[in-house]
Amino acid sequence: MLIFETHATSIDNEAGLASGWFDAGLSSAGERQARELGERHQHADIACVYCSDLIRAVRTAEIAFGDRADLPVIRDARLRECDYGALTRRPAAEIEARRGRQITEPFPDGESYQQCVARVAAWLEEARPSRVDGTVLIIGHRATFYALEHLLRGVRLEDVIRAPWAWRPGWTYP
Repeated sequence: MLIFETHATSIDNEAGLASGWFDAGLSSAGERQARELGERHQHADIACVYCSDLIRAVRTAEIAFGDRADLPVIRDARLRECDYGALTRRPAAEIEARRGRQITEPFPDGESYQQCVARVAAWLEEARPSRVDGTVLIIGHRATFYALEHLLRGVRLEDVIRAPWAWRPGWTYP
């Protein structure tokens, strides 16, 4: 089984900025959310945690699972957010307005959502939960979520990207 969790709230999230590959740290609310994530999964039989190598995902994992010495936390750049290129740290509303156009066309000086899906697909092929004994928990970003929904649930990429975004405490994939 695979569980996907988004990183906790970052400073950029609170400021309404789209971080992309910028290394925005967690806000104090985000640190609280990361502790809550750990509490939600404290009794879960998790074999390992994979997270994006961006600091907001890494810190989420460290705060949530840092007290579990038996639980490996593995950073992987393939689980990163979409690279917004020249639009990095622009208002999140600008990115929202463009998402549908950037499915096949890369953001200026960045990448497309299809390229994000290819990154996550490569990770999934290598780290597929069937190759790991137990549940795998991923801490990533919206682009990671879009890719998982497309690759594991068969949702058209266009549909998952255009659907309204709503945070929730984790998504489970068989």
